Amino acid sequence: MIKDFQTLMDLALTRRAATLAIAVAQDPEVIEAVRDASRLGLAKAILVGDRASIEKAAGPEGLPGDARIVHQPSSEEVAGEAVRLVRSGEADILMKGAINTSDFLKAVVDRDRGLRTDRLLSHLAAFEVPGEPKLLFQSDGGMNVAPDAGQLAQILFNAVDALRALGIEEPKVAVLAANEQVNPKVAATVNAAALVARWKAGDFPSCVVEGPIAFDVATSSEAAKLKGIASAIAGETDLFIVPSIESGNIMGKILVRYAKAKMAGIVLGARCPIVLVSRGDDASAKLRSLALACLAAAGRPS
Repeated sequence: MIKDFQTLMDLALTRRAATLAIAVAQDPEVIEAVRDASRLGLAKAILVGDRASIEKAAGPEGLPGDARIVHQPSSEEVAGEAVRLVRSGEADILMKGAINTSDFLKAVVDRDRGLRTDRLLSHLAAFEVPGEPKLLFQSDGGMNVAPDAGQLAQILFNAVDALRALGIEEPKVAVLAANEQVNPKVAATVNAAALVARWKAGDFPSCVVEGPIAFDVATSSEAAKLKGIASAIAGETDLFIVPSIESGNIMGKILVRYAKAKMAGIVLGARCPIVLVSRGDDASAKLRSLALACLAAAGRPS
C-alpha cells in the first residue's frame, strides 16, 4: 500500500535514477522540479530548447551539475528532438515543458518518429486525499474523450500494469457509473459490465474488477451494506476507471479543490511514461509526477 506521495517518493528513490528528456525546458517551475529531482537522486534531465532561454529560466541558482542542454531553438523541432532522445535510449521518460499540449503530443504519436506502441495512450492520475489511508488512482480523465468498451479495456490494462509496477500486486478496480444496475440506455453501465465479463474470463493481469459501481459504494463499505450490495472492493478501491474524460476531469478537480487533495499524473501506453503536466502546476506537483513516472519506468521490483 502506498499511503501518500512521500511513500511513493521513498519507493522511487530505491530504483535506478532515471533520465528525463524535457521538451521546451525553459520553464522555471520545470527547472525547479529538475533541481529537486537531481538533489534527491531521483532523476537527471536533458533539457531540450533554446539554450539562452533555459539558462535565463534557471535563474541565479542555475542548473544541477548532472543536467545537460540540447540546444534546439526551432519550436517546430523541439518536441521531436525530445522524443528522439527517448527512442535512442538516451532518456527513459519524456516530459512536457513550456509547450502546447497538442504540439507535444503530435511528436509523441508521429507514425514514423514517435513513441506509439500497439497500446492506447491513456492518463493515470494519483491523488493524496486528506484522511484517506492510501493514494487513490484514476484513469482516464486526461486523454480519451468517450472511450468505448474496447478502449476502456486498454485503459484498465495500462493502469493496472502501472500499479503493479508500483508494487500494488492485485489492484482493486472500480469501473464507475451512476449506479450498479446495467441499463442498455446508459452506456457507462453496459461498458462496465463488459469489462467485468472480460476480467472474469482472465483477460486482465492480476486484479479485482467490479462494475458498474457508484462512487459511494466504491469508497465506502458502509454504503455497500446500506444498498445491500456484496462487494470485494467497497472502501478499499485502488483504481477508479471513469466512463469519460468529463467525469474524470470533474472528479479530479473536485478532489483537489474541495478535498484539498494533491495530485500527480502521467500518460501510459507509449514507449515510456510521459509526464504531461499543466503549465500552471507548481514545482512540487511536477516533482510528484516525475516520481510516479520513474516508478512506472523502472517496472516492478525483482
